[in-house]
Amino acid sequence: MSDVSIRIENVTGHITLTRPKALNALSRAMSEEIDAAIIAWADDPSVEMVLIDAEGERAFCAGGDIREIYEAGKQGDFSVGRDFWRQEYLMNSRIAHYPKPWVAIMHGYVMGGGVGLSGHGSHRVVTDSSRISMPECNIGLIPDVGGTHLLARARGRLGEFLGLTGFRMGASQAIFSGFADHYVPEDRLDALKAKLIETADPEVITEFQATPPEPDFGMPLDAIDDAFSAPDIATLIARLEVSDVGHTTVKTIRAQSPLSMACTLELVRRARREPGLNAALIRELRCTWHCISEGDLLEGIRAAVVDRDRKPVWLDKPTGVHRDRVTAMLEPLGADDLDLPVDPAPQPA
Repeated sequence: MSDVSIRIENVTGHITLTRPKALNALSRAMSEEIDAAIIAWADDPSVEMVLIDAEGERAFCAGGDIREIYEAGKQGDFSVGRDFWRQEYLMNSRIAHYPKPWVAIMHGYVMGGGVGLSGHGSHRVVTDSSRISMPECNIGLIPDVGGTHLLARARGRLGEFLGLTGFRMGASQAIFSGFADHYVPEDRLDALKAKLIETADPEVITEFQATPPEPDFGMPLDAIDDAFSAPDIATLIARLEVSDVGHTTVKTIRAQSPLSMACTLELVRRARREPGLNAALIRELRCTWHCISEGDLLEGIRAAVVDRDRKPVWLDKPTGVHRDRVTAMLEPLGADDLDLPVDPAPQPA
């Protein structure tokens, strides 16, 4: 039985994730079904817009289904994860460059793979229950599915802060950080979806949207900029420890995979220097490729999902990740590199 409902309603291609008991976690099969549909719809004149949403009250999509990746990886088979990521990242690029409007209703938890399905769309709707994050450093991975591209575009050093801490953004923080576009109160969502299907016109979102509250990241923005502009994790921790407002954040940082955080810091900054989603996805595949075989991913999944003891034994100490380790994690993969064209340079305004 499929965990995703794909149909055409009026002239709208409607995709609904239907795995609410698993918080709509994205499996390889679900990803392939979605990808096949959007490839077919791209040139189909009977589809004028794509709408993606999910069943259940708790989550749009709380990430990728990582247990299968863990079980295969523990047997020395890293291809399950690597093949899934390759297919998923190609789909993420397709969404970002889609020739038709892509409207995502991002209710509840939106993490990891859920950000990949929504964050690159043309019209991204958040609501009262939205909790959006890239928490991959907690399981020994990095913010992938184009996450480093989104993080790099956030103002100041918010990208580093969000990527290293996995901070859960509500509607206002997500819009402020560039992960979403519109806030629509929960009690207006059903009417919004009906109107979208009726008209296939994403501009109707403005009829239902409201103004969200001022964003609060738990630290003043200038304090985030000061701490998260640090050149490395050791310096970052030192800055947080002497900050009047960084004590809670430093506890979070100390709990994450040191290697994943060091790689995330580099990936976000490379994405800032060398912008473009496709370039970010290529770098992310290189890193995730190594995370499963030479990094902390399997141990992170064990501690968070399998044994659930929340006591991972990381390969490195927070203050001791050597620069060469990060460089090796981002080395090109040769024939295994992601085959994506370089994004065109942005045109001057």
